[in-house]
Order: sequence, then C-alpha cells, then structure tokens
Amino acid sequence: MFALKNYQQRAIDTLAGFLQESRESSPSVAFRNSLLSQGMDPDSVDRIPYRDSGFGDVPYVCIRIPTGGGKTVLASYSIITAAREYLEVQFPITLWLVPTTTIRQQTVEALKTPGHPYREKLDQTYNQQVLILDVDEVTQIRPQDIGSKAIVVVSTLANLRVNDTTGRKIYAYHENFEPHFAKIASNHPKLSLLEQVTESDTQENGLSQKEIGKVKYSFANLLALHNPLVIVDEAHNARTSLTFETLKRLHPAAIIEFTATPNQTSANGSNVIFSVSASELKAEEMIKLPIMLAEETKGWKQSISDAVINRNRLAIEAQKDPDYIRPIALFQAEAKNGEVTVDVLKNYLIEDLKIEPEKIAVVTGAQRELDGLDLRSPDCPIEYVITIEALKEGWDCPFAYVFCSVKQVSSSKDAEQLLGRVLRMPYARRRMIEDLNRAYAHLATSSFARAANELTDKLIAMGFEELDIATYVREYDEDQFNLFGEKGGISTPKIRTDFVTNLPVMPDLTALAEEERHKVTVTEQDDTVTVRISGEVSDNIHSVLKSAVAGADKKVRDNLSREVKIHNHRIEEARSPAEKGEVFGSLPLLCANVQGELELIEPETLLAVGSWSLIDYSAKLVGFHTEETSRMWEIDVEGSKVSYGIADEQANYDLNDSFVDVTESDLVRWLDRELRQKDVMQRDLIQFISGVVRDLLNKPDINITTLVRNKFPLVRMIRDLIGRYRKEAQKKGYQQVLFDDASATVSQQFMYEFSPEYYPAKPPFYNGKYKFAKHFYGPNRIEDLKTSGEEFECAQIIDTLPQTQYWIRNLVNRDKGSFWLPLAHGKFYPDFIVKLTDGRMLVVEYKGEHLADGSDTAVKQAVGELWAETSDGNCLFLMAVKKDDFGRGVMQQLTNIISS
Repeated sequence: MFALKNYQQRAIDTLAGFLQESRESSPSVAFRNSLLSQGMDPDSVDRIPYRDSGFGDVPYVCIRIPTGGGKTVLASYSIITAAREYLEVQFPITLWLVPTTTIRQQTVEALKTPGHPYREKLDQTYNQQVLILDVDEVTQIRPQDIGSKAIVVVSTLANLRVNDTTGRKIYAYHENFEPHFAKIASNHPKLSLLEQVTESDTQENGLSQKEIGKVKYSFANLLALHNPLVIVDEAHNARTSLTFETLKRLHPAAIIEFTATPNQTSANGSNVIFSVSASELKAEEMIKLPIMLAEETKGWKQSISDAVINRNRLAIEAQKDPDYIRPIALFQAEAKNGEVTVDVLKNYLIEDLKIEPEKIAVVTGAQRELDGLDLRSPDCPIEYVITIEALKEGWDCPFAYVFCSVKQVSSSKDAEQLLGRVLRMPYARRRMIEDLNRAYAHLATSSFARAANELTDKLIAMGFEELDIATYVREYDEDQFNLFGEKGGISTPKIRTDFVTNLPVMPDLTALAEEERHKVTVTEQDDTVTVRISGEVSDNIHSVLKSAVAGADKKVRDNLSREVKIHNHRIEEARSPAEKGEVFGSLPLLCANVQGELELIEPETLLAVGSWSLIDYSAKLVGFHTEETSRMWEIDVEGSKVSYGIADEQANYDLNDSFVDVTESDLVRWLDRELRQKDVMQRDLIQFISGVVRDLLNKPDINITTLVRNKFPLVRMIRDLIGRYRKEAQKKGYQQVLFDDASATVSQQFMYEFSPEYYPAKPPFYNGKYKFAKHFYGPNRIEDLKTSGEEFECAQIIDTLPQTQYWIRNLVNRDKGSFWLPLAHGKFYPDFIVKLTDGRMLVVEYKGEHLADGSDTAVKQAVGELWAETSDGNCLFLMAVKKDDFGRGVMQQLTNIISS
C-alpha cells in the first residue's frame, strides 16, 4: 500500500492538530499554536497574521509544497483528516477545485481508479463507499448517497467564479436535485442561505412564475445545504475578492489550499500552516537536484544536439542502475509562427542527428502520440518528446531527465511546468549513479546570465526559495562529455564565481576603490552593456549596478538585486566545508537491548519495554456526563466541557450501515473502525471500547441514543484517553530503559551521518552582520537564528572557539536532516552540533534564562549526559546557560566541557 513520505505525514499531522484546535477554540488561535508547535520563534509567529478572508470561524489554511512534492495525494488524505478532526461526519462531501480543465480531467481519472494513491486511502477509510464525480456528473448524486458515501466532486474554479450565476450549470436549476430539497421545512435553519429561483431562471428553465422565490434546485444549493469541505489546488491563482465571494455562496465548513507559491504578503494572503522546501524534497528522494544548466549560446541546433548527447550519456549510466530507467529528453518547440516549430525540430532530430522516428513522440493540441503508451515500460521505445505546452499540466514521467527549450523561456509562461516534468525522481529513491540524481536544462539564449535569470524566475514560480536556487542550480559545460560519455560525465559540477548581468547604460565606476574596479569588466555591443564581476559582489559594486538601472522599471531593479543575492549566496556556499567535500562526521543514536535485539530508542521501543497493553488500563471515561439544552448537548469529562450540536437524524443513526435500531454492538463496531491504533491489537481495542460503552450506559442519564448522537465527541474522548494511557506506558518504559535498567547504549549500527547532500534548512535564515566562519554548510544556511540575543551569542562563541573545526545548526523535526535524542513522549533536537579539532563531537543545547528552570530542561540534560557517558569519551554534551551555578559564562562552560 502507498505510504506517505515523512514530510507528507507531518503535513497531515499539522493539519489535524490545527483542525482539532479550531473546533475547540478558533482558527486564529489554532493557526498561531500550529506554527509554534513546529518550532517557530514566537516573535516571528506574532508577525504572521491569520486572515479569515471574510469567512469568520471557518478554517481557511494553506499547505505549501513545491512542484514534485505530491500536493494531490496530500489533498486526498486531507479529506479524511478534515472529516475526522473537524467536520465530524462519517461520510464527507468535498468540492475539489483545480485550475484548469486538463488537470480536472486527470484528477477525476486518478480518483476514480481503484488502487491509485489518490483513491486507495479513501477506499480503505470509507469501506469502498466513495463516489467520485466530475462536475458535469453531479446530477447523479442521489439523496441516499449523502451520509452513506464519501462524495468528491472535482471542478475548475472558473466553473464557479462568476458574478452572475445565470447560465452556469453549477448554479442552474435541475429537476434531478428536487428530491434533495423536498423535505426542507419552512423553518429549516439553512433555508436563508440558499439561492432562490429568479425571473432569469424561469426564462432559462421554462419554470412557471409561481416558482420565483422558492429554493432553486441547484448543485450549488445542495453544497450550501451540507457545508462541504473545499480543497483548492494551486491556490495562488485563487486569492481574489470574486473567488472569496464565490466560495461564500457554498457555505463551506472548511477550506484547505495546496500550492507551491502561496501569496503571503497581501491582505488576502494565504494562511500557510505547513511549508516544505526543495531541500526537504531532495532529502526525501522525491526530486532530482541540482539542476544542471548548460550555457547554450551557439544557436538552437547546438542546444538540441547537446541535449541529445546528454540524454545518451545518461542512458549509458542508467544501465548500471538496478532499476529500469530509460532517460527521456523533453523539447519545447516554438508555435507555428516561430522559427523552430515542432516539425522543424523533429526533422532536425531525424535527418541531422539520425534519431529513429519511433523513438520520438509529439504531444500538442492536435497530436497526442503518447496516448495509450506506458512510458515506464521497458517495451516503450520513446526517448524524446516534443511539445509546445501540452505537457505543462499533470503529465508525470520520472524518466524525464533533460529539458531543452529552443524559445526564450522568459517569454514562456509554460516553461516552469515543463521544467517540473524533469524534476521527479524515478521510483522516488535516490539512484546509485550520481548523475542520475540530477536534472538537466539546456536553454537556448544569448547569454548564460540571461539563461540563469530566466531559470530562476521559473524555479521561484515552482516554489523554490532564493537560497534553494543558489544551492541547486549549477552550471556545466556540454564539452565535458561526448556522445559516448568518454570524458567522464559531469559528476563534479562547477560553481560559477563570476557575476554577469546586462545593464541599460554604462555604470559609473569612479566611486569604487581601485581594488573593486579591478574586479569589474564592462563591454558594450549592440546597445547592450554587459558587466562581469569576479567573485562576490560587494555592497559598493551593488550600489553602482543599482544606479545604472535606477531609471528602469521595478521588475528590472528587483531582478538585479535578486541576482546579486543569489550569486553571493552561491559564492558563500562554494567556500563552505560541505561544498569543498569536507566530512563533518557522525553521531551515535541511543539504543537499547529489547528482548535480545538492539533497537533504536523510539516511542515504539518504549512501549515494548513498558509492556504496553491497553486492556491493563481502566476502561472508564471518568467524570463523563451530558446535558441536553434545546438542540445542543454539553459533554463534560473531568471538567473539560464541550458543546456539541445535534446533527440530522440520518447522520446520527447511519453508523456506516443505515441501522434503524442501533445496538450497543453496532456502536462498538463503529468506534472500533474509527479508533484503530497501530500499536493496539484489534481484539484488545474492541474489549476496551466495549468496557467504555458499557460503563457509560450504566450511568442514569445516558442511553444508547445519547452516545450515538454524540459519537464523534465520544471518539475524540476515547482517543484522548488511549493517548494518555500510551504516554503513561512510554514514560514507564523511558524510565526503565534509560535509568533503572541502565540498558541504554550506543552502537555503530545506529549512527546519524551528516551529509553534504542532506541539510534541508528553510527560511527564515540568519542574515546578520557577523559572518559565521565555521558553519559546515556556510553562513547563509543557518536556520532560524536571530541576529542578536543569547542564542546568537552562544553560536558566535562556538564559531570563535579555537577548538571548533566546524559546527552545524541542528534542524528540528526534519527527518533525515536532524540529530535527536529520545524523550518519553517525543524527540529532543539539540541546538548545535560541533566537530572539535581533536575529532570529538560536542552537542550543545542552549537554554535562555526564562527556560533554564523549565520542566523539560532537567529531562533533556539527563538524557544528553547519559548519551555522552555511553560514547566512551567520543561525544560531549552541554546544557549551556547564560550563567551557570558557578557563575561561569557560556565561553567558560564550553571551555570546561571540552577540557574535561
């Protein structure tokens, strides 16, 4: 069965936590706490507003995933998460909005395919009772489907986004919907929310005048009646006032956006609760990076020839990989009015480069030569695909490695989507041959500077950060290899140390010092001034360049500043020990002997040590009682009161099987389905649930109807109870394995390796005046470090210590990019990892004065010191504070621990 990647699971877990808290408090409070729970600095969080966009208490959030990160599968999983954690309905209704008709068709097809990753989890969760519909098929929805099937309707946003709803199918009167509205009482609380029949409707549908003012039998009204979950794919295209007004007509229960490039700056910006960087996708082996950019200034024929040679070289390398890979090159031709049309390009491949015609496929609006072909099959001959823009949406073949555009990509809004086709990693696993872990771009252009800038524009549109671009766009020379790869390929990409840009006028260099003037070379040809700067662009040189474009439009000025920033980042990275191929080292992880086997100390290990068994715990919800007032229940468990509205009778009594008379056994079976736990045997779970239900039914004010009507709060309360018991078992196991039995140890079998390839840091990055000289990944890749304050001072001292060879800002909860030590209920991510000049490793956790006496500080210090003790002197641990009990500052504390 398909399994989510670690970052994808974190995204779903973050969404679940946000929705849970939104129900208990408000979306704005939940949004802030969600960011804090991910380790964000409180001051930074306070500067990020929650924007309700006029939806009030309706949760409206965004998950940011770059191209290639699996947004669509996350959208599918989010349906289940929202239904359980917020909607509290057994079978949700979802409106899934996509940007284009092509993506709509592809999404519907995938969701309708049994076993497809988009569909698989839905089928499993809803026992195959899933109804997937294209927006044109919505009249197939029957009243009995609602509440008995999970319904997903896929539509383009354009189908909904109108000022005047007349003439639009989604808003139109349709007699098939009449049964859905037949039983609506005149005092139904949602009646006022529904659109009514107007004079235009009578003319359009042939209705009589007496129908005017009655509820319109439309799909939009059907959605409004049931408060759907709304999913918005590529949401950056949908942040307009008209969009918001359109969505309000549907009265959604919650809105979840997925996009690579959210708008976070405007008043209508997205509320991003989870963000993934390109480096995280690389660390999870989802995408090919870096992108190798060839300097193609010799004309379009040379660009195509080089792309073909490159593809052939990769094909030879692919034969060494254990998995079947057939590298494919994508060519972007010009439209019919251009010079290098599809036919011209294809003829050049066949006539001049002698490519066999059966290896070439053309995909345009008129030619669909890939239809019906499985590009991943060893029997498929296709090695080259020519398109204009037809592959820009939804096309997915991880065998695509080489992208070649013969048109100026800056003029092509489709280039980023085509480039995205070559980023996906085959089989989502890192390849044995290093060159097969990279993507390749050949862009026909007049200069490398222009090609690099155009590629930067496209990558930012795909969700890359500026620092991602500095790290993951590299230059290579096509002359490094020939058709047969005899020159050894491009396993060591070079970093361009010269900055090249074009200016509208000659720059005034007189203000520069002589040393700076020697770094600048200026040439003029055909009214174009080209400036080449050797090495880093200083602030003074940058000022001179900015003066030369002062009269240009804002985009030109902004692009220049961005180019300089990325170039300087790239220079800094070139100086970093990681880029130079230095080795940082490794750290042992804490292990324990469990039943004769050495295992990593994780939550599952602690449960095994603590002999976790749910039936050993009391099956009682202590203090549970209910009180019904009007159409509300108030449920209280140990002083935690929850108000809950009584749902429709159909939803209350459905329990997945439309029972007329719900029994205790029916309720237990339903609760069992909702409460499945990986670490609890099903028979134990059923026994425990049965005990809880039996105990509740013995209370004088509770009967089976009470529990059925409140089944969703009941699920939450039992889940929380099991969670508390689990934590008790983990705490018991933690104490036993680490301290009572003293069985904790370290082993070469479980080591954390610091790899130059895997450091998935993401903004905000340190950007202070002090330049850290010894950070292993360079001074520009230090995540979430302020430019002043106690933690900054600790980092600065570490950087200046003569015993420090390199140091790393440890990342929090970043899977392969984080070193951690076990806690009873989670993981501890120390702040700094230091490689000392004598080869030992020092781990430092800094605690500010306001946290030094915190409840978790002693626990973290204890496990850190235990870990160091087990390392035979190879590792050290320090819980650093501003002043310790002996009056020593941070410098003295560090010096003391190193010399001990």
